[in-house]
Amino acid sequence: MKIAVSAESTSDLPRELIDKYHISVIPFEVTLGDRTDFDGNITPQDIYDFVEKHNILPKTSAINAFTYGEHFSKLRKDHDGVIHICLGSQISSAYGNAKFAASELDNVHVIDSASLSSGIGLLVLYAAKLAEEGKLTAAEIAEKVQARVPFVQASFVVNTIEYLYKGGRCSALARLGAHLFRIKPQIVLKEGRLIPGKKYMGRNSAVIHEYCQDILEEFPNPDLSVAFVTHTSASPEMVEEAKESLKSKGFKEIYETIAGATITSHCGAKTLGILYINDAGQVK
Repeated sequence: MKIAVSAESTSDLPRELIDKYHISVIPFEVTLGDRTDFDGNITPQDIYDFVEKHNILPKTSAINAFTYGEHFSKLRKDHDGVIHICLGSQISSAYGNAKFAASELDNVHVIDSASLSSGIGLLVLYAAKLAEEGKLTAAEIAEKVQARVPFVQASFVVNTIEYLYKGGRCSALARLGAHLFRIKPQIVLKEGRLIPGKKYMGRNSAVIHEYCQDILEEFPNPDLSVAFVTHTSASPEMVEEAKESLKSKGFKEIYETIAGATITSHCGAKTLGILYINDAGQVK
């Protein structure tokens, strides 16, 4: 059984995993003024430079149904079935577009990740490993992946509130308070929606340590096989602090990933999150 596993660029998977598991990635588009290009061709540094120069956020565009249809049709020619795992439907129209495109084709299964960034990547990696074994049908893999969606732990600490403010996700008063008290807010995915979490203050590495301990305590039953440390231009000290926290919990594989342009455009530099599936002993 030859099954293709697919995701958008918003899954922020490292190239080593994309290549190892033959994951097909379809990119979002990002617009910087007069320039529109694919996520990947436009880099996070391009985002930082654009926002600093123009004081506005770039625009990101979900993939349309026609493009999804072409993508799925191409994969379907060489595979018995396709599993596509989407950016959360509460965050983007991508899922609806992909679902519509899949309805025109046979044996293409679209899953709403209810997540973003490497929260999606965790589900994609799980699907790819199942597909590699070659024992299950596309429908069976899709069912197993869907069962793990509610257990994905995806959260981040945002170093600057400016991008949230420019994107209309926080008020001017919250922005002022964050500047005055050097607050670094936590953003959590809950039931597919981005919601504010705890507020941290202090040095970046100390904030990351506290954030990681909070998350590991709140979500204490992880699948220890894999976790991601995903960030936007975080310092080596911040990344190492997150990795050490995950190592101390017992995670076997810890991948550092850099968020792409789409995710970066909504959170800014030095955002960092730890992500894992919190379903040890429950769903496999």
